[in-house]
Amino acid sequence: MSELSDCKILIVDDTKTNIDVLVQTLKKEYKLGVALNGKKAIEYVQQNQVDLILLDILMPGMDGFETCQILKEDEDTKNIPVIFITAMDDPTHKTKAFEGGAVDYITKPFDIREVGARVYTHLKLKVSQEALKNQNTILEEKVKARTRELEETQVEIINRLGMASEYRDEETGKHIKRMSEYCRSLGKSIGLPINEYDNLALASTMHDAGKIGIPDDILLKEGKLSDNEWKIMKRHTSIGQKLLSGGKSKLMQTAEQIAKYHHEKWDGTGYNGLRGEEIPMSGRIACICDVFDALISKRPYKDQWSINEALKEIEDGKGSFFDPYLVDKFLTLEKELRDIIKQW
Repeated sequence: MSELSDCKILIVDDTKTNIDVLVQTLKKEYKLGVALNGKKAIEYVQQNQVDLILLDILMPGMDGFETCQILKEDEDTKNIPVIFITAMDDPTHKTKAFEGGAVDYITKPFDIREVGARVYTHLKLKVSQEALKNQNTILEEKVKARTRELEETQVEIINRLGMASEYRDEETGKHIKRMSEYCRSLGKSIGLPINEYDNLALASTMHDAGKIGIPDDILLKEGKLSDNEWKIMKRHTSIGQKLLSGGKSKLMQTAEQIAKYHHEKWDGTGYNGLRGEEIPMSGRIACICDVFDALISKRPYKDQWSINEALKEIEDGKGSFFDPYLVDKFLTLEKELRDIIKQW
């Protein structure tokens, strides 16, 4: 009863005698408020926390039905239980009351014990519903917190896997971080939703996961690869696909696509021979970003290019190496690209 004693009941009636009887009946158990008409009742609930309303129907100006309708249409008051207490004993009015959202209907002259019992029942139900709602809210927050923790763990693991694939290179992960941010910026520039371009950025960190299966003497060779060595190097896309295949999450599916298709060319002369829009968008985006960063990076087999030289090379590859639409978008991101390079 300690919870119920904190509940507030609003009594709405234009007859003082009725109000006095109800107040005497309920004041020992609950907190009470009084309104003499519908308009005052609406004003009261807008300014006070109310747990249940005892509402007369026949009142001057705004009657009980209209008052109840206004309460039920307001998001802040629609869940307050309404019990009609009225001299109108017509079944039609009872039906109208329940259809309007009332939880109960008591006719006058009323038995004070009946009123007390019904008020107790409906308040007990409301308190239980609120407790369940609060419990569900707490559970939802715990689930959200746990989900965030799992997502953060997943992100960390994926980043570590990406770094593992690059660990034997001198930049030790800086390349994949820059590429990830390039992909995020390019994805955002073409209008992808935030969850998709964030997903793309994270998935791209595993684009070269398959390099873990390439021998060091080929991966780190200074100078041009032989034809046979080049064939072995190209296997890293298939190895990466196998490593990442079978994932049920959108993230892992995107990562698998990027690992497999980030060396496709728009004209069909890439690793797997896909051309144009046959190449998944994630692969087309990753291709531009990977090539750009490879150009500006010092590698065992090449010197570092300037940013301007790299951007010119990307532009020259428009329509042959790269998706023309993506090239145009990528070239508008020069300032962002320079900021990313400066940061990483």
